[in-house]
Parts: sequence; structure tokens; C-alpha cells
Amino acid sequence: MTASPVPYSDSADLTHFIGGRRVPATSGRTQAVYNPATGAVARQLQLGSVADVETAVAAAQAAFPAWADAPPLRRARVMFKFLELLNQHRDRLAAMITAEHGKVFTDAQGEVSRGIDVVEFACGVPQLLKGDYTEQVSTGIDNWTMRQPLGVVAGITPFNFPFMVPMWMAPLAIATGNAFILKPSERDPSPSLLVGELWREAGLPDGIFNVVQGDKQVVDALVQHPDVKALSFVGSTPIAQSLYEAGARHGKRVQALGGAKNHMVVMPDADLDQAVDALIGAAYGSAGERCMAISVAVLVGEVGDRLVPRLAERARQLKIRNGMDLAAEMGPIVTREARDRIETAIARGVEEGATLMVDGRGHQVDGHPEGFFTGGTLFDHVQPHMRLYKEEIFGPVLACVRVRDFAEALALVNDHEFGNGVACFTSDGNVAREFARRVQVGMVGINVPIPVPMAWQGFGGWKKSLFGDMHAYGEEGVRFYTKQKSVMQRWPASIGKGAEFTMPTSS
Repeated sequence: MTASPVPYSDSADLTHFIGGRRVPATSGRTQAVYNPATGAVARQLQLGSVADVETAVAAAQAAFPAWADAPPLRRARVMFKFLELLNQHRDRLAAMITAEHGKVFTDAQGEVSRGIDVVEFACGVPQLLKGDYTEQVSTGIDNWTMRQPLGVVAGITPFNFPFMVPMWMAPLAIATGNAFILKPSERDPSPSLLVGELWREAGLPDGIFNVVQGDKQVVDALVQHPDVKALSFVGSTPIAQSLYEAGARHGKRVQALGGAKNHMVVMPDADLDQAVDALIGAAYGSAGERCMAISVAVLVGEVGDRLVPRLAERARQLKIRNGMDLAAEMGPIVTREARDRIETAIARGVEEGATLMVDGRGHQVDGHPEGFFTGGTLFDHVQPHMRLYKEEIFGPVLACVRVRDFAEALALVNDHEFGNGVACFTSDGNVAREFARRVQVGMVGINVPIPVPMAWQGFGGWKKSLFGDMHAYGEEGVRFYTKQKSVMQRWPASIGKGAEFTMPTSS
């Protein structure tokens, strides 16, 4: 039997991590960090200022040259030690996530594992940084390319994955020779400080990994600072687009991942048991607070009549509890305000005319009267013109849309403004192949509901789900955090033809 996890209960104020140590904020401003399951204030977060960002950038800038000059193998050895320490602290990190985000402990363990995957990938940085070489591109001239770090880079990360998403960014940025500044979410900042301490214990030089806690003031300061060369962001589409545009104005490289409205197409020949399991897990896991959650079920032909009653039965049976309860399938919503926003969206869906099959509003959990809980909600006969269909709710709400055939299902998905993730459940290989080829979405699952790529593949959507040219982690991440330099070389023995006034050629 699995032992009960140890809850995270530290009540100390949360501060910055700059130059290898915890540093108090200078702004004098604080914000409460809640335990979503109880609704109680668990600790206070000290919010950063422009001055704090200046301090962090200065520390990173001072540490960068020596780290950039370190051989990639030496950087990889630090990465291996960091990997070892993360594995030792898996459950502590997961408990922190559950305590501040609310997701169930087993799901938090999965988040930690997926973040560690990227660290493992980053351990291979000596291979990842190999350039190309061509001998004799012109008479007596050789040409090769190399990839070099950018300098000080920053990551702005969301509440829903307070460990995994920073791990999409920091390990590759650091392994490729950059100095990194993390601005985590104000909702669940504790994991970021433990990560900083583990980096230090792994032997990372002070100043190469920094954490600045804060809100929009800190984000704006990072965007505007001339020594911050690149920004990585994961969050809502309006903020992603705004950061992308502001970063461009300030001459920065920007990778901004935005919102989603992920569809799962269920064909009449799909394995119904598999489809029901997939929809329940993907729609209600982590209380729907995932950018890859399935929020729209596209039911083709008569499959809807067979599927919806089973979905409704399962949604009513969800085990909604404190996330530290190992029997829990769904925990609370991250904040009271987020819960209220979700329940307002449900009410609007009813007003729009969608059929409310299961209403999760007002859900109560025994022993947690003040917790930020809502239940799983299911709608049927949702129409594409409804806000319920068009807008990202970011909660445990599944909208079922009925369509006649595969062509209508494909067109429905392709017409949506978001293009983050999508799935198709079918037993027909040709349908699967055509769907994967023709769908206008960045990450596609065939009988896989949440097709999050592995660490070496890269994560990113299309359309309004991504602003920028490169996806997160994988070889795309290596390219994002480095710049290519091309070197053409000729030695004196091949010189003597005099001045050349024409473009060099291969002749």
C-alpha cells in the first residue's frame, strides 16, 4: 500500500532567489498564497520591484561570461547532479505543488516527472551543441557553424505547472551557457525556491539561476531591461500576444505560448470505453487547469447518443477531494476568483442554450467548507457560435458538439482560433492518417487524448496558441536559447591572388 504523502506546511514568507541565496524583496508589497483545498492563507509572498529585477539581471550578467566559457561537458556535469537532486526531492516538490495549486498529489508527481524529463534531455548538451562543418566550400576555404548562448534570458511561467513549465526553459537555457531569471506565478511560487536551492547544491555558479517573485511590475521590468536578451512565456493568449509584441519592440527574442480550446474528435467506430476514459481524464484531470486539457468533445454521427450518457454518469461519480488524499481524482480550483469565473461561464452556457447534463457549481467537500471546489460540468448540444465553445474556460467543463461526419469535424477544429492540441479517436487507419495530415493544430493525438510531446520532441501549438517561431524544449529549445555563428576560414598558404571584388563561389 502506498504511504500517505507528507503535506507541505512551511509558513515562512516567500522571497527572491538571487545570486545563489534567498533575498527579501524591496517593494514592501506582499500577496497571500492560499491552500486551495482549505481556502486558508498558507504563507505570504514578497512581491518584487524594478529594483529587484535590476539586482537579478546584474547578478546574472556578472555570472554569465564565465559560465558561457565553461566547456559544455562541465555544464552537463552540473546538470547531471541537478537531475540526481530532483529525483531525491520528487515527493517534496509534488507536495508543494498540491499545497498551492490544488491538483491531486499523484498528478503533481506526474508533473515533476515530466519536468525531470527535460533535465535529462539537457544533460546531453555536448551533443546538442555540435555544429556543422564543410571542408573546401571554396578553394582553400572551410566553413563551419557553431551555436553560442544569448546572455541573460528570462522565463515567465503560469500557475498550472509551477515546476514543469520552468523546467521546459531553465535547464536548456543554462545547459547552453546562458544565465536565467525565473518569474514564477504568484499563486504557487514555493517550488521555484526549492529549485534554486537544488541548482546551488548541484554546483551551479551563483547568479546563473535566479528567481524574482512578483506581478506585472516585474514582468514589465524584464521585458524592458536591455540586458535581458530573450523571454519565454506560457499563459493566456492576450498576455502572450502582448509580450510578443513588447519584446519585439525592445529587440528581444520571444517565445510566447498562449491559450487553447482543445478538441477531441470521436468517430463512430472508436472504442467507446477508451473514448469515455480519455475524455473524463483529459477534461477533469487537474480540474481542467491544463493548457492541454480537452474542453470540447466533437461527436461524429450517432456516437453522441451512445457516449454522452456514459460521460454524464462518470462526471457525477468523480472523486473530488483534497489533493493530498490519494483516492482523489480531482482537487480544488487554484483560487476563489478562478472558481467564480468558471461557474460564471457555466451559467452563461446555460443562458446561451446549451444542454447542461451535469452541473458542478456549488460543489462541497466534507471537511473543507471554505475550499475552492467546483464539480465536473458537462454540456451537450453546444453550438460553435456560443462563448462556451469559443473561449477558454480553464476549468472542469466539457462541451459536447454534434457533427454529421468527419469532414465537418475537421472543419470545426480548423476554424477555431486556437490550435494547441487535438485528438482523434477512431479504429480507421485512413481517417487517422488524414486527420493527422490535415488538422491545423500543433500537437495531435491519435487515440491519445493529451498528446504532450516528450522532452526531445518540443512543445507548441499553432495559430493563437503560439507567438514566436520556436516551440518549447527539445532541439527547438536549444535553437531558441542560442544564436548561430558561421565561420569561413582560409590560411596564408591559399592567399596570393590579390584583392577579390566578386562574391566568393565554390569554384
